[in-house]
Amino acid sequence: MALSLPIAPEANKLLNRNGLMLLTAMVLDQQIPLEKAFSSPWVLVERLGHEPTAAELAGFEPEALAEIFGRTPALHRFPKAMAARVQEVCAMLVERYDGDPARLWNEAATGKDLVKRIAELPGFGKQKSQIFAALLGKQFGVTPEGWREAAGVYGEDGSRRSVADIVDQVSLAQVREYKQSVKAAAKP
Repeated sequence: MALSLPIAPEANKLLNRNGLMLLTAMVLDQQIPLEKAFSSPWVLVERLGHEPTAAELAGFEPEALAEIFGRTPALHRFPKAMAARVQEVCAMLVERYDGDPARLWNEAATGKDLVKRIAELPGFGKQKSQIFAALLGKQFGVTPEGWREAAGVYGEDGSRRSVADIVDQVSLAQVREYKQSVKAAAKP
Protein backbone atom coordinates (compact mmCIF):
# COMPACT_ATOMS: atom_id res chain seq x y z
CA MET A 1 0.00 0.00 0.00
CA ALA A 2 1.16 3.54 -0.64
CA LEU A 3 0.02 7.00 0.27
CA SER A 4 -2.21 8.49 -2.40
CA LEU A 5 -3.46 11.89 -1.32
CA PRO A 6 -5.27 14.25 -3.69
CA ILE A 7 -2.09 16.28 -4.27
CA ALA A 8 0.46 16.47 -7.09
CA PRO A 9 1.73 13.01 -8.09
CA GLU A 10 5.32 14.15 -7.49
CA ALA A 11 4.43 15.15 -3.93
CA ASN A 12 2.85 11.74 -3.28
CA LYS A 13 5.92 9.99 -4.70
CA LEU A 14 8.21 12.00 -2.44
CA LEU A 15 6.15 11.19 0.67
CA ASN A 16 6.12 7.50 -0.23
CA ARG A 17 9.90 7.22 -0.67
CA ASN A 18 11.20 9.69 1.92
CA GLY A 19 10.29 9.18 5.57
CA LEU A 20 11.74 12.54 6.57
CA MET A 21 9.49 14.35 4.14
CA LEU A 22 6.48 12.33 5.33
CA LEU A 23 7.27 13.31 8.91
CA THR A 24 7.79 16.94 7.81
CA ALA A 25 4.33 16.91 6.23
CA MET A 26 2.86 15.71 9.50
CA VAL A 27 4.71 18.46 11.39
CA LEU A 28 3.18 21.01 9.02
CA ASP A 29 -0.31 19.50 9.27
CA GLN A 30 -1.86 22.05 11.60
CA GLN A 31 -3.90 25.16 10.93
CA ILE A 32 -3.65 24.72 7.16
CA PRO A 33 -5.43 22.44 4.68
CA LEU A 34 -3.90 18.98 4.58
CA GLU A 35 -3.26 19.29 0.85
CA LYS A 36 -0.98 22.24 1.62
CA ALA A 37 0.74 20.46 4.52
CA PHE A 38 1.42 17.31 2.51
CA SER A 39 2.49 19.20 -0.64
CA SER A 40 4.89 21.56 1.15
CA PRO A 41 7.72 19.01 1.56
CA TRP A 42 7.83 18.66 -2.23
CA VAL A 43 8.01 22.46 -2.56
CA LEU A 44 10.81 22.50 0.04
CA VAL A 45 12.76 19.92 -1.96
CA GLU A 46 12.27 21.96 -5.13
CA ARG A 47 13.53 25.10 -3.39
CA LEU A 48 16.58 23.31 -1.98
CA GLY A 49 17.29 21.50 -5.25
CA HIS A 50 17.62 18.12 -3.48
CA GLU A 51 16.08 15.93 -0.80
CA PRO A 52 17.59 17.08 2.49
CA THR A 53 18.68 14.86 5.34
CA ALA A 54 17.61 15.35 8.94
CA ALA A 55 21.17 16.41 9.79
CA GLU A 56 21.14 19.02 7.03
CA LEU A 57 17.84 20.54 8.17
CA ALA A 58 18.84 20.40 11.85
CA GLY A 59 22.05 22.26 11.05
CA PHE A 60 20.54 24.83 8.70
CA GLU A 61 20.99 28.46 9.68
CA PRO A 62 17.56 29.20 11.25
CA GLU A 63 16.92 32.52 9.49
CA ALA A 64 17.90 31.04 6.13
CA LEU A 65 15.51 28.10 6.60
CA ALA A 66 12.75 30.48 7.72
CA GLU A 67 13.32 32.50 4.53
CA ILE A 68 12.98 29.34 2.41
CA PHE A 69 9.76 28.40 4.23
CA GLY A 70 8.44 31.94 3.81
CA ARG A 71 8.99 32.40 0.08
CA THR A 72 5.79 32.88 -1.88
CA PRO A 73 3.86 30.72 -1.70
CA ALA A 74 4.85 30.10 1.91
CA LEU A 75 5.08 26.47 3.02
CA HIS A 76 2.81 27.22 5.99
CA ARG A 77 0.80 30.15 7.28
CA PHE A 78 3.40 30.43 10.07
CA PRO A 79 6.60 29.81 8.07
CA LYS A 80 9.15 30.98 10.66
CA ALA A 81 7.60 28.97 13.50
CA MET A 82 7.23 25.88 11.32
CA ALA A 83 10.78 26.10 9.98
CA ALA A 84 11.93 26.12 13.61
CA ARG A 85 9.65 23.18 14.48
CA VAL A 86 10.97 21.13 11.55
CA GLN A 87 14.52 21.90 12.74
CA GLU A 88 13.64 20.78 16.28
CA VAL A 89 12.20 17.50 14.99
CA CYS A 90 15.22 16.92 12.78
CA ALA A 91 17.60 17.65 15.68
CA MET A 92 15.81 15.00 17.75
CA LEU A 93 16.03 12.53 14.86
CA VAL A 94 19.78 13.14 14.63
CA GLU A 95 20.25 12.85 18.39
CA ARG A 96 18.16 9.72 18.96
CA TYR A 97 17.98 7.91 15.63
CA ASP A 98 21.20 8.86 13.81
CA GLY A 99 19.11 11.06 11.51
CA ASP A 100 17.07 8.14 10.18
CA PRO A 101 13.35 8.85 10.64
CA ALA A 102 12.44 5.26 9.73
CA ARG A 103 14.16 4.10 12.91
CA LEU A 104 11.56 6.09 14.86
CA TRP A 105 8.85 3.69 13.69
CA ASN A 106 10.71 0.59 12.53
CA GLU A 107 12.36 0.04 15.92
CA ALA A 108 9.14 0.44 17.91
CA ALA A 109 8.49 -2.81 19.78
CA THR A 110 4.72 -2.34 20.09
CA GLY A 111 2.00 0.04 18.98
CA LYS A 112 2.11 1.69 22.39
CA ASP A 113 5.87 2.19 22.01
CA LEU A 114 5.32 3.63 18.52
CA VAL A 115 2.84 6.24 19.74
CA LYS A 116 5.11 7.06 22.71
CA ARG A 117 8.12 7.59 20.42
CA ILE A 118 6.14 9.83 18.07
CA ALA A 119 4.72 11.81 21.03
CA GLU A 120 8.26 12.64 22.13
CA LEU A 121 8.77 14.69 18.96
CA PRO A 122 8.39 18.46 19.33
CA GLY A 123 4.83 19.50 18.48
CA PHE A 124 3.35 16.01 18.60
CA GLY A 125 0.65 15.65 21.23
CA LYS A 126 -1.41 12.53 21.84
CA GLN A 127 -3.87 13.04 18.97
CA LYS A 128 -1.24 13.92 16.37
CA SER A 129 0.89 10.97 17.50
CA GLN A 130 -2.06 8.59 17.16
CA ILE A 131 -2.91 9.98 13.72
CA PHE A 132 0.68 9.53 12.53
CA ALA A 133 0.78 5.98 13.93
CA ALA A 134 -2.48 5.25 12.09
CA LEU A 135 -1.05 6.74 8.91
CA LEU A 136 2.04 4.57 9.21
CA GLY A 137 -0.06 1.48 9.88
CA LYS A 138 -2.79 1.99 7.29
CA GLN A 139 -0.72 3.43 4.45
CA PHE A 140 2.83 2.16 5.03
CA GLY A 141 2.45 -1.25 6.67
CA VAL A 142 4.10 -0.21 9.96
CA THR A 143 2.08 -2.52 12.18
CA PRO A 144 3.80 -3.44 15.43
CA GLU A 145 1.64 -5.50 17.77
CA GLY A 146 -1.20 -3.39 19.18
CA TRP A 147 -0.78 -0.51 16.74
CA ARG A 148 -4.52 -0.11 16.08
CA GLU A 149 -5.32 0.07 19.77
CA ALA A 150 -2.48 2.52 20.40
CA ALA A 151 -3.70 4.71 17.52
CA GLY A 152 -7.11 4.89 19.20
CA VAL A 153 -10.09 5.76 17.01
CA TYR A 154 -7.68 6.71 14.21
CA GLY A 155 -6.53 3.10 13.95
CA GLU A 156 -10.03 1.69 13.46
CA ASP A 157 -10.44 -0.19 10.21
CA GLY A 158 -12.73 1.70 7.85
CA SER A 159 -12.71 4.93 9.84
CA ARG A 160 -12.75 8.29 8.08
CA ARG A 161 -11.27 10.59 10.71
CA SER A 162 -7.82 11.68 9.55
CA VAL A 163 -5.18 11.79 6.84
CA ALA A 164 -4.52 8.12 7.65
CA ASP A 165 -7.83 7.28 5.94
CA ILE A 166 -7.50 9.38 2.79
CA VAL A 167 -6.88 7.47 -0.41
CA ASP A 168 -8.91 9.54 -2.91
CA GLN A 169 -11.30 12.49 -3.25
CA VAL A 170 -14.23 10.51 -1.80
CA SER A 171 -12.37 9.57 1.38
CA LEU A 172 -11.04 13.14 1.63
CA ALA A 173 -14.63 14.43 1.55
CA GLN A 174 -15.62 11.89 4.22
CA VAL A 175 -12.76 12.96 6.50
CA ARG A 176 -13.68 16.62 6.03
CA GLU A 177 -17.32 15.84 6.80
CA TYR A 178 -16.28 14.04 9.99
CA LYS A 179 -14.07 16.95 11.08
CA GLN A 180 -16.86 19.44 10.44
CA SER A 181 -19.28 17.38 12.50
CA VAL A 182 -16.80 17.28 15.40
CA LYS A 183 -16.37 21.08 15.23
CA ALA A 184 -20.14 21.60 15.08
CA ALA A 185 -20.69 19.32 18.09
CA ALA A 186 -18.05 21.22 20.08
CA LYS A 187 -19.81 24.58 19.63
CA PRO A 188 -22.02 25.71 22.54
